Amino acid sequence: MNPIQAPAWAELLRHADHARGTHLRELFREDPQRVQRYSADGAGIHLDYSKNRVNDVTMAQLVALAKQTGVEAQRDAMFSGEAINNTEHRAVLHTALRNLGDAPVLVDGRDVLPEIRSERARLYAFARRVRDGQWLGHTGQTITDVVNIGIGGSDLGPLMVCEALKPVADGPRVHFVSNVDGAAIQQALRGLDPARTLFVIASKTFTTIETLTNARTARQWLVDAAGNESAVARHFVAVSTNRDKVTEFGIDADNMFGFWDWVGGRYSLWSAIGLPIVLSLGPDRFDELLAGAYDMDQHFRTTPLAENLPVILALLGVWYVDFLGSRSHVIAPYNNVLHRLPAFLQQLDMESNGKSVRRDGARVEYATGPVIWGEPGINGQHAYFQLLHQGTALIPVDFILALRQPNVLPGHHRTLMASCFAQSAALARGKTADEVRAELSARGMSGDELEAAIPHRVFGGNRPSNTLVLDELNPRTLGALLALYEHKVFVQGAIWGLNSFDQWGVELGKQLASGIEKVLAGETDASAYDSSTQALIERAIHAQQG
Repeated sequence: MNPIQAPAWAELLRHADHARGTHLRELFREDPQRVQRYSADGAGIHLDYSKNRVNDVTMAQLVALAKQTGVEAQRDAMFSGEAINNTEHRAVLHTALRNLGDAPVLVDGRDVLPEIRSERARLYAFARRVRDGQWLGHTGQTITDVVNIGIGGSDLGPLMVCEALKPVADGPRVHFVSNVDGAAIQQALRGLDPARTLFVIASKTFTTIETLTNARTARQWLVDAAGNESAVARHFVAVSTNRDKVTEFGIDADNMFGFWDWVGGRYSLWSAIGLPIVLSLGPDRFDELLAGAYDMDQHFRTTPLAENLPVILALLGVWYVDFLGSRSHVIAPYNNVLHRLPAFLQQLDMESNGKSVRRDGARVEYATGPVIWGEPGINGQHAYFQLLHQGTALIPVDFILALRQPNVLPGHHRTLMASCFAQSAALARGKTADEVRAELSARGMSGDELEAAIPHRVFGGNRPSNTLVLDELNPRTLGALLALYEHKVFVQGAIWGLNSFDQWGVELGKQLASGIEKVLAGETDASAYDSSTQALIERAIHAQQG
């Protein structure tokens, strides 16, 4: 439905006028129990959302909006295997990939769980052979390095997880190549031994131009070193659904691992796309990652909306985007191993809900997906946090912190935790002119100098944030965290009436790139393009000619 027709939408518009004039300082002063009432737990994650510009009326109306827009029914339809991806006529069942239950999951009347578990068993058997030294390269040596070649969801998810769990990795070293810039693959291959390197080519169709360009370069690198084409079969495996293209490349079809059209790229790390994770961490830890995501799936399915972590985060996001005018959202993980999480969530959110057309084909009349951005918070404090504290835009922040992680240096971690908690407190509280005046006076500043300094040191505060706390960063809690954000994005899409599972916006650029590459190669002319593009093409051709 059109969400602006929901009664709660009109109520929230009226309520927003009141909320704009209320400061977080007031909310905490008026309610000493605020943090207890605006916190929730699920699947090993604690969410403190008390530093948001909301009260009981706000949250009640937001929950009403979720109910009136059919979030619960849409959630149930997704888990039951209905074709909720209506533009591609597909089910959306990344949740089935980590389903640990016994009840069947049906797609077109067929239970897909046996097929999922069979393919995972193949994946695990292969990974064990590599990790145990049974899979040998063409010279009979064991594999020490794995290079994953993919792009988008075939890169961001596995890369992010491997980085996050690197402290417990005990398999071959993993490297990732996604950018078609030749410098990327050259850097990845530098220092590797071709005889001991395994390549994972991750492409559902095995036609993605960026992935295949890098794969061909890697193939040639190996063949040049080996002196024969037959080496390819011992050093390349594929994650794909296109058997013909895979075998044409020289990869044995027995070493191709598949997934299904109801698994979107940005939701695919739970599938065979996660092969680099399994190679790095082992099947047991991958099982723990799946179990954590399953824990969050169960929380999302069964917990009342008002206490449901993905729903709460989603509703707060809708509140800021549609009622308080925020157009971006920061992801600030404080554990450095989560440094690729913002990029992963950027694709998850912006590719899913960066839409201006509803499921029914009508254009939206309201704001949808915000810009998602961020870097590790401890670095951000000395970079983008200036904008968060004193800029003109309202930008909510998700602070993410694991209280324990492997191989932590206690003194470092104490400083890390203190910084995280201090930043969320500073954003909420701010600093008034009177507080600045008293502080500077105590330092001996007075008169005109004091008064001139005050405006630059005032912090308005009232800047909202969530704090997500994991007791420990491990495969299970990471799995729960990632599933939490998947479901948050789903809930927001459901409220906005969007299909969060297609991505037609990426297609036009791909189509034009194919044609322009032919112009750059001298196979066609540039007359079909606008004058700006023609001029850029001409400049590029001249540069190539030296």
